[in-house]
Amino acid sequence: MIRGRLKRVQFALNLTVLATPLAAFSLAAYFRFATHLLPRYSSDADPSSYFGLLLLTTILWAIVVEHYELASIENHFLAKGRIRRVLVACFATYLAVLAVTFFYRDTTFSRVFIWLSGLSLVVLTLLVQLVFRWLWLNGTIRNNSETNVLIVGADEFAVRVAESLLSDPVTPCSIQGHVKLPGQNCAVQNLPVYDLSETDKLAIGHSIDDVILAIPPALLADISQIRKRLSPLCAPMRLVLEVGEPLESRQRVFSIGDLVMLDLHGTPAESVLYIILKRAFDVVFSTCVLILTAPVFLLIAAAVRRTSPGPVFFVQERVGLNGKLFRMFKFRSMVFSPEDTYDRLTVENDPRCTGFGRILRKTGLDELPQFFNVLKGDMSVVGPRPETPALVQKFMQSVGNYNRRHYLKVGITGWAQVNGWRGNTSIEKRVEYDLYYLRHWTFALDLQIVILTLIRGFTDKNAY
Repeated sequence: MIRGRLKRVQFALNLTVLATPLAAFSLAAYFRFATHLLPRYSSDADPSSYFGLLLLTTILWAIVVEHYELASIENHFLAKGRIRRVLVACFATYLAVLAVTFFYRDTTFSRVFIWLSGLSLVVLTLLVQLVFRWLWLNGTIRNNSETNVLIVGADEFAVRVAESLLSDPVTPCSIQGHVKLPGQNCAVQNLPVYDLSETDKLAIGHSIDDVILAIPPALLADISQIRKRLSPLCAPMRLVLEVGEPLESRQRVFSIGDLVMLDLHGTPAESVLYIILKRAFDVVFSTCVLILTAPVFLLIAAAVRRTSPGPVFFVQERVGLNGKLFRMFKFRSMVFSPEDTYDRLTVENDPRCTGFGRILRKTGLDELPQFFNVLKGDMSVVGPRPETPALVQKFMQSVGNYNRRHYLKVGITGWAQVNGWRGNTSIEKRVEYDLYYLRHWTFALDLQIVILTLIRGFTDKNAY
């Protein structure tokens, strides 16, 4: 059966991948402490501390593996990107490990051991993927047997489902036939087609392992009756969902009580890695920035006060994660006007900007107070830029999928901004880049955006 076979293989793969840090630590410990291939360690190694480090690494590795789906069977068959996923996952894990050990002063860990274990983790994870692919494709894991499938449905959608099952390298199937539903136009060729009333005849002697319900959305209301008619078939039933655009692999079916729900629009903000690693980075990075720029912060505040009348800070309501409103802080860069709602995008040579304000906006220093928003949890360091409620309402009407930007926390900088789509530029292109970030978010992409922001922050021609 498809699901039973996949569950057994998935369990073995999960166990192997999650045990990789143990194997990596064992190799590193052997080469560092048990051989003479490397210089002797200068002090006694406390085994309990290294076991604690192994436990921490395994926990972090489990979180990263879940996020990057390194234990997913399907991802072992991707044409490209597998090696990159492994490298990024190992880098993220050891970046977190190094950050924790930096603040842990009770024990000094061997730096050679840390590097050896990190390198071993990369090599062993790639080796696991290589061996798994070889075993699977050579039939060792699959038992070289196919799953006998009966497809309920005989229209074009059902034919597409059959073709997909036959071409899938993960779950080799043999289509035993189709069951034609009442009123359906038959599009099946070269395969047996049965009427729904003939299911009794298929119950015995046909060796059907799985029943796949390829039912178009219009017939979902009849699924209860269809299931009753199929009840003589002593095989598991699976429902193929046709919901328009393809769902991302991280989106899943889940249950709440007796309700079954399917994520049609998921978000990385629900993942453990996003919640823990991104939030930890936001807090540490923002704290460091505010401490290091404290003198600059005070100088800018004094200059804003002296160069134009009005408050030092500009506080405005913006739209954040899941459409929630929050008060965003900036250094005031425009002439203070109590009547102005500041709901217009800033343009080049905007008459509202003060002389000193133009410098602040050009260098991005007016954004410094937003790190307080990050510490509060209203924003992230990296994410789509927040807009005012009025502009959000306007863009929702004119730009498709605009509000999907708010599936993630808004940020001080973002993928659209480092690619030049900031200021008075195309909203459509900005949304396109924001949605790319939404679909491809990783911690490594956040680090890339931060680095690009530091490089391009003083040179962006659209910063005004």
